[in-house]
Amino acid sequence: MTTEIPDGNASLEDRILGGLDAEQREVATTLTGPLCVLAGAGTGKTRAITHRIAYGVHSGVYSPQRLLAVTFTARAAAEMRSRLRDLGVGNVQARTFHAAALRQLQFFWPQAVGGALPNLLDHKAQMIAEAARRLRLTTDRASIRDLASEIEWAKVSMLTPANYLENAQDRGAPGGFDLTAVARVFQAYEDVKTDRNVIDFEDVLLITVGILQEDPKVAATVREQYRHFVVDEYQDVSPLQQRLLELWLGGRNELCVVGDASQTIYSFTGASPKHLLGFKAQYPDANVVKLVRDYRSTPQVVKLANDLLASRRSGGPAADAAWAAPLKLVAQRTPGPQPQFTECTDDEAEAATVAGKIRALLDDGVPASEIAVLFRTNGQSEAYEQALASAGIGYQLRGGERFFARKEVRDAILQLRAATRAVSESEPQPLGQLVRDIVASLGYTDTAPHSGGALRERWESLAALVALADELAQNRGPQFGLADFVNELQERSVAQHAPTVQGVTLASLHAAKGLEWDAVFLVGMSEGLMPISFADTPAAVDEERRLLYVGITRAREHLSLSWSTARTPGGRANRKPSRFLDGLRPDSVATSAARGRGAAPRRKAAAPASCRVCGSMLASGAERKVGRCSQCPPSYEEQTFNALREWRKDVAQSADVPAFVVFTDATLTAIAEARPSSLEELAKLAGVGPSKLERYGEAVLAVLTESSTF
Repeated sequence: MTTEIPDGNASLEDRILGGLDAEQREVATTLTGPLCVLAGAGTGKTRAITHRIAYGVHSGVYSPQRLLAVTFTARAAAEMRSRLRDLGVGNVQARTFHAAALRQLQFFWPQAVGGALPNLLDHKAQMIAEAARRLRLTTDRASIRDLASEIEWAKVSMLTPANYLENAQDRGAPGGFDLTAVARVFQAYEDVKTDRNVIDFEDVLLITVGILQEDPKVAATVREQYRHFVVDEYQDVSPLQQRLLELWLGGRNELCVVGDASQTIYSFTGASPKHLLGFKAQYPDANVVKLVRDYRSTPQVVKLANDLLASRRSGGPAADAAWAAPLKLVAQRTPGPQPQFTECTDDEAEAATVAGKIRALLDDGVPASEIAVLFRTNGQSEAYEQALASAGIGYQLRGGERFFARKEVRDAILQLRAATRAVSESEPQPLGQLVRDIVASLGYTDTAPHSGGALRERWESLAALVALADELAQNRGPQFGLADFVNELQERSVAQHAPTVQGVTLASLHAAKGLEWDAVFLVGMSEGLMPISFADTPAAVDEERRLLYVGITRAREHLSLSWSTARTPGGRANRKPSRFLDGLRPDSVATSAARGRGAAPRRKAAAPASCRVCGSMLASGAERKVGRCSQCPPSYEEQTFNALREWRKDVAQSADVPAFVVFTDATLTAIAEARPSSLEELAKLAGVGPSKLERYGEAVLAVLTESSTF
């Protein structure tokens, strides 16, 4: 659904509310008091809330400077600002939580704290590495990344180094370290920041919360400035963000929240849907509106999405209590093709099959920019990059080089900015043609070059700028000139709100949230990847189900799901399709809870309870896993253990997962000491489950064989 340009000759209701369905119109006309919008995927939630803001401003209920709209990514905030400008209310503030808090912190720091605001730390890695060195801990790139993620989780959960340990007992072994070591790194990291006089992004929220709690004058000023609040993606708020929102409100109830619990996929970062689900309990007089009309996807895609959520089985009392009853989407589009389910012999064959299907779509006229290949881990992208390149199909890797960082884009913006003065003194020209003329010197032509590689990539970038100029000129009207376009590009550059590039998108399922395409290929839909192997609790499996739901609902018309039975050509065909597809794909049936529809996985027999060397009782899970107490020396060869660690580091970096997710140090120790010579022997070791045996078994045996020749 597109945003229309307000018609100045029509009535206010027709200009702002025309084209909204009954539920969207209810959202747009409920301007005061608490409002909770439960909005399913593709139901036009952004349309509903931006039209609500526009209607409130144009009708005089809202002062645009006193309304704050908050969302979770800079790109989403930029998209919201763009839509609001199209509706004639471009002076409304739409920001991320961090951007809004940072703006307030910069303003109030001198009077609340005094002096200059510390520098903002862009990346934690260097500081965490220094913190670990102070503690004489050995780290690598993967473990530092894991520690950074854990510290971020702790801070948005409003934990400190002092109370982290007692509140993180179910967090596993971040970075391969026990929780006591993590707490020490956490404290050392805070000390390093203090020494360097820097703050991180979580500190921005924490310090703002602290100032609002401790300084009544600052709190009163903020509450006077902002009278109405809108929060998008409310299912993703962390405890820290919720606390900041409560302080902004100061006991008032002029709050509109929008979200969908079935799209909660960031629990590992501290996000929780409990505030969305408990909104009515917190505000008993709140209006609750459900948006279930799906305008994005065909009935076939919508049915698969609904069936996926409906097929979830009980995972036990705790998991069931956390699982929200899903919204049942109602498709509004005309019927389309049935989703395709494809089994391939190996990963290479799967990538080639997907590339062939993409070529057929391109030949049928589907633009490359409207096709996406989505996978569970970033490490899966390489096979599809190679397959698409071999097929002569252009692609863009979401999460690769940012659009506005490309040289040709930076050069184009410089030329456009330089041309603004000359244009202002000449006869006016249509914006689109003007931009075409200016970027022609950089290699843009009206037709794409036949060659691929760097030349084609540069042309695609410039073509995206031209297409954006055409789009904005149409949406903003003839008064939108070159200077306005350059300002728009500058804002989009800051927000990383890139225009559409003509190439197939390769992205992880997490990175695809908030996006949509005409055709979506969900690849690697096998056990161990979907759900991921380390989703070993009912709640974690439920989150994987929601992640697949997000992937399915990205597709407008064409949807393909595929998996392979072996990892490599000629390898053992022991992979199985994802349990989530049971009962959904043709000729399959729903399996029992024993296969893991949210149920707890079957446990292996208990590991040894006494040390195999000295016979003493084993006190910890790590000791039981290796079958040896910490006082007895290890029996492995050092080069074998180091070879296993190097292999694990490479696998973790390739799959973009924490190192301990592949195998913990205790499991590596057990493998090095036992030196299994077959998959059957490897399977007997604690910490080597069926999915890990399938994914890593042959590789582990190869490492052991090679290390024996040192």
